[in-house]
Amino acid sequence: MAVLGSGSSGNCTFLATERVKILIDAGLSKRETLRRLALIGERWESLDAILVTHEHSDHIGGLARLASEPRIPVYLSPRTRAALPPQIKLAAVETFQPGCRFEVGDLTAEPFTIPHDAVDPVAFRFTAEGVRIAIVTDLGYMPQNVKHYLSGCHGLILESNHDLEMLRNGPYPWYVKQRVGGQTGHLSNDALGKFLREEFDREARVLVLAHLSQQNNHPEIARLEAAAALETQSARETRLVVSSQSEPTEMFWF
Repeated sequence: MAVLGSGSSGNCTFLATERVKILIDAGLSKRETLRRLALIGERWESLDAILVTHEHSDHIGGLARLASEPRIPVYLSPRTRAALPPQIKLAAVETFQPGCRFEVGDLTAEPFTIPHDAVDPVAFRFTAEGVRIAIVTDLGYMPQNVKHYLSGCHGLILESNHDLEMLRNGPYPWYVKQRVGGQTGHLSNDALGKFLREEFDREARVLVLAHLSQQNNHPEIARLEAAAALETQSARETRLVVSSQSEPTEMFWF
């Protein structure tokens, strides 16, 4: 897996098995997506599918051009499809229901509902070849169903969107601060740290912090808070990585 980009300017993650290669979300332009795929040694022509978590522009900004070829089906829920802007024409569509697993080649995808202010937002847990990976961003808090899907994962991409003090004292209008910090907004460093200290099973070999706010967070603040939370446990070592808005992470192998 590799996070091609994560943040309010565009989200996209690459995932591969021996048989299939997919993107989760298409928030970057086609040109930028191709550039970042090349940086991790991958080609656009090798992609088999695009999976969409929800209809916000930072997750579908590049979908119109990326999904113009019928050879690349787009997987999304019916309600999310109905909420797409009319200018996005999908050449090939596969729909799923949250809570119902589906297959893409040898990859099992499990979409599950998350608390976010979109029409039908989901996160995903993927299983292939005995490896589990979960990608969970854009949620205001971490309910029990989310914790269930995080259990037993070998790779995790989790939101660490904002520092609470930076959000409170930052430049956003009050109503935007309320949205970001609310139950259907975005997960704070503090909320993620609480999960890591109290309920993380420490099975993950890699934990990528994602969807960091450029105005209300800093990579080192997010990293230090997550690292401090991980240090309270003495189980398997988990590699901690902070994703970027501007460049892809390295490729992680499991």
